[in-house]
Amino acid sequence: MYLPAYFKESRTDVLHALMRARPLATLVTVCDSGLVANHIPVETLPEPPPHGLIRGHIARANPLWREYRADSEALAIFQGPQVYISPSFYPSMQETGEVVPTWDYAVVHAHGTLRFVQDTDWLRAFVTRLTDAHEASRQVPWKVDDAPPPYIEKMLTMIVGFEFSIVSLTGKWKLSQNHPTANRRGVVKGLRDAADANSREIADMLSSLGDERHDEPHD
Repeated sequence: MYLPAYFKESRTDVLHALMRARPLATLVTVCDSGLVANHIPVETLPEPPPHGLIRGHIARANPLWREYRADSEALAIFQGPQVYISPSFYPSMQETGEVVPTWDYAVVHAHGTLRFVQDTDWLRAFVTRLTDAHEASRQVPWKVDDAPPPYIEKMLTMIVGFEFSIVSLTGKWKLSQNHPTANRRGVVKGLRDAADANSREIADMLSSLGDERHDEPHD
């Protein structure tokens, strides 16, 4: 990933927070058939240090668990908020006209290795935690135990779990840091005037950075 220093986010707690908030990871692996990408909701854990661990599961019918090249590097991509930035947000448009559109976003890349798990107790505990986490905000949360036990037992035989040991984490917070303060404030205002959640979230992230400017124009 192309990563100018002024877009780099390296704080593990900040990266983990995005990974938990946007848990649908794009898992890229090297298999016998070549590069393979799967989209999988995962659980991000802080242990073991320094980078933590990712857990997930795939369908047993998915050939990944049989074709993954043991100990080869895997990549998990977590896409955070992202939004189009209009040149009309920049006060400098009126001054020089020398502005172009861009895209602001936050993304995390986790590099590591995979270990597949077929233990039924491990799978039951994992899917219970994952379900509880995503049902927690509901008024009447659904629980794994709400389904008939024989059905759950059957479903557990149809999945394979995995643990992704994180070797390194890279965060790219591309938030208009390469623009002058007036333009960045214009971006915040333009995004806050928008109605969508991504615009408001990027505006909040940009505001939290303060007014430090980097002159390099590259994205």
